[in-house]
Amino acid sequence: MEKVVLVFPHKKNLSARQREEGLLEMAELVRSAGGSLVASHDVPIDSPAPAHYIREGKLEAIRDDVENKKANVCIFGVDLSATQARNIEEFCGARVVDRTGLILDIFARRATSREGKLQVELAQLHYLLPRLVGQGVIMSRLGGGIGTRGPGEQKLEVDRRKIRDRIAHLKQDLEKLRTHRALLRKGRKRRNFFVATLVGYTNAGKSTLMNQLTGAGVYVEDKLFATLDPRTRLLSGTSAGDILFTDTVGFLMDLPHGLIESFKATLEEIKDSDLILHVLDVSYPSFAEHYRVTESVLKDLGCEHNDRFMVLNKTDLLPSIELRDRIHERFPNGHFLSALSGAGVDDLKTAIIQFFEKKRLVTDAD
Repeated sequence: MEKVVLVFPHKKNLSARQREEGLLEMAELVRSAGGSLVASHDVPIDSPAPAHYIREGKLEAIRDDVENKKANVCIFGVDLSATQARNIEEFCGARVVDRTGLILDIFARRATSREGKLQVELAQLHYLLPRLVGQGVIMSRLGGGIGTRGPGEQKLEVDRRKIRDRIAHLKQDLEKLRTHRALLRKGRKRRNFFVATLVGYTNAGKSTLMNQLTGAGVYVEDKLFATLDPRTRLLSGTSAGDILFTDTVGFLMDLPHGLIESFKATLEEIKDSDLILHVLDVSYPSFAEHYRVTESVLKDLGCEHNDRFMVLNKTDLLPSIELRDRIHERFPNGHFLSALSGAGVDDLKTAIIQFFEKKRLVTDAD
């Protein structure tokens, strides 16, 4: 397990709560990437410095931690230019990975299907292309450790033309898979399946909820982006007919644009679903921000008009009745439950079936 020094630069006007939650989320990303956090630095700045992003005085303290704690990687909670990453590596004597690089590394770990691997490779190449500026820092990383997983050195030669050719090839392969997915969706429609898609911030409890709804036995882990490849499970024999539930990749604040673009084919499953289940972890202090992030991504995908249920998860962890009442005021039609214990899940399942019963009547009438 690699020893990690985490650096969280942020604007000086960020509130103490926002700083704490930002650091916590980055620490969770480090854990999800298999790193061991040995030190962290909260770094307020007025504006990024061109050479090192943060002041050299603060870099000296980071370098001391690298040396004293024998850390081998520094992870920054922001995106860095290739020049900044190279300068920091030379100054601190440890590999440097920025926020997008870390997220891509986690995705590379999690991708298991051919489609998932293609999507991650495409996102990685888009990320690496502008960083191949004739210096060997990025290239020399390939081989092992956080920030080094990827398509392989033979596909990442400094020759930009070859990388662009590879990107074009990946897009063609993904377009074929996109067409295949579209045909599968048409097949579901012909067979009168209804489709409900679970969406939400990463680690909101979507996979646990799908297990409760369908008895699917989907893999669940308390880590960010535990689910990457979409999983679909069938709930058969209901009074509304057969219902397919699809579990999707979790969203994240400032999710890299390249990832969203690369996963467009997968995310189209959300747009074509009959019902969106927006799963929200209301035990998280800033759940309102998680709600905003998810709704923003759904809007970008063109899903703002899709039917949806608000699923308010982990309500068993709420510290007070007063807080529960405030949440109810904000989401008066929300479904309160605990996916882990199963409390409230039967009520949600009944509501989903009733929703599709009404939809079936309208469909049959047409």
